[in-house]
Amino acid sequence: MTDYTPVFSAIGYILIFLGLVGAVVPLLPGPFFIWLGVFIWAWGDGFVQIGWPTLLFLGLLTLFAWGVDIAFSLISSRKAGAGWLSIGVSILAGIGGGILLSFIPLVGSILGAIGGAIAGLWYMEYRAKGDRALATQAVRGYIGGVLVSMAVELGTALAMIAIFAWQAFV
Repeated sequence: MTDYTPVFSAIGYILIFLGLVGAVVPLLPGPFFIWLGVFIWAWGDGFVQIGWPTLLFLGLLTLFAWGVDIAFSLISSRKAGAGWLSIGVSILAGIGGGILLSFIPLVGSILGAIGGAIAGLWYMEYRAKGDRALATQAVRGYIGGVLVSMAVELGTALAMIAIFAWQAFV
């Protein structure tokens, strides 16, 4: 039987790295990738160094980061006056912008997602209210919420990686 531990470790490390990147890149589920990377790494290790209690705790941190991301983005947008339809269009425009500019490696998807989300939100708010200042205010609220959720997600991602390193190498 062949030992696949190095393969599992490599896949795990790649996913953990992508998760760290995803903590600051919109539309890339950073903490989930970290959790998945740790799970695959632990699976390759036979769950010797990292067991189910650690994976469960990391899973809870993943859910926390996901919840904070959604809550801050939605709450800040709503507080700034954005309507639910505008928020929905913003999400779709962000996905569309990311896909549209995906021909530019990595940077295109990121810029497309951010630009699409902002443009979609601003357009829908302007269309609904007919006031550029109110549309811009809604976009500022959205950006503020995204930045706060990004900071929380990055902090959670770094904590998850620290827990992984502590369990795997200490």
